[in-house]
Amino acid sequence: MRLIGADGSQYGVVSIQEAMRIAKEAGLDLAKVSSDNAPPPATCKLMDYGKYRYEQQKREKDQKKNQRVIQTKEVRLSAVIDIGDLARLAKQTVKFLEDGDKVRASILLRRREQAHPEIAMKIMEKYLELVGESCSIEKPLKQEGRMIAVTLAPASKK
Repeated sequence: MRLIGADGSQYGVVSIQEAMRIAKEAGLDLAKVSSDNAPPPATCKLMDYGKYRYEQQKREKDQKKNQRVIQTKEVRLSAVIDIGDLARLAKQTVKFLEDGDKVRASILLRRREQAHPEIAMKIMEKYLELVGESCSIEKPLKQEGRMIAVTLAPASKK
């Protein structure tokens, strides 16, 4: 096997027993760094494996800390909603979008409301008007069965 020292120095091609002896004398671990499909001889490195794993876990934790998970919030409207409630929900939507979350606004048509979906469409258009420029429409306003829904994403920052 080809042996690399802890400081990057090359030991050259040595036998497994010789590599184990060198690792034991140095008080380090012998770790295989080449993949299984690499041509022989295999490449091994002298290292403190516990320290290596600790640093790797620390790097992974830092990467997770810097990630932002985008959530989809849902705002449920009604076909008979009043303008004050509509304004409150639009304000809440703007807050969600500023936080970087996506928002799915929906109206569920019940009983006789199903006979007049155009009323719910007008309410949704008014809602989109109140939300204004703070969003981009990811999935357009669409009626699917008894549900009228639109998906909003935060507006792209220029």
